[in-house]
Amino acid sequence: MITPLEIQNKEFKKGIRGYKEDEVDEFLDQVMIDYEKLYKENIELKEKIETAHHQMAKYKDIEETLKNTLIVAQNAAEDLRANSHKKSELIIEEAEMKGKEIIARAHREVEEIRNEFEDTKKQMQSFKTRFKTLLQSQLDSFVKEYDELSEDNEDSQTA
Repeated sequence: MITPLEIQNKEFKKGIRGYKEDEVDEFLDQVMIDYEKLYKENIELKEKIETAHHQMAKYKDIEETLKNTLIVAQNAAEDLRANSHKKSELIIEEAEMKGKEIIARAHREVEEIRNEFEDTKKQMQSFKTRFKTLLQSQLDSFVKEYDELSEDNEDSQTA
């Protein structure tokens, strides 16, 4: 691309029937001024475009980072949900096991109480039988004593 300085330093050869040098110089000065403005404007626009590209690249990096962060957050949320679900299942499982254990212990205690009741019932039956036997033997002994006393008393009254 031609620069404004090259336009300013350009010299034309003179010919026999050439243009008026002052008009050509004046026109070239005007072209050089306009071209210099356009050249500077072009450089500024290129710099702005470059800056915009850099900003766009930064925004794309930020966007990518946000996407990755969002993905990580979603994965973390899914992991947390899965872990919470597993933990709740373990808690439920543990509670069910403890419940079964408590029920089994209660059944054992009921069985022990039943056995104790049966033993006590047997002991009571045995005690009743022995006591009945003791009472019967005491009654028999009193009846025998009474009969003997009555016989002795009848014998002493007949005599």
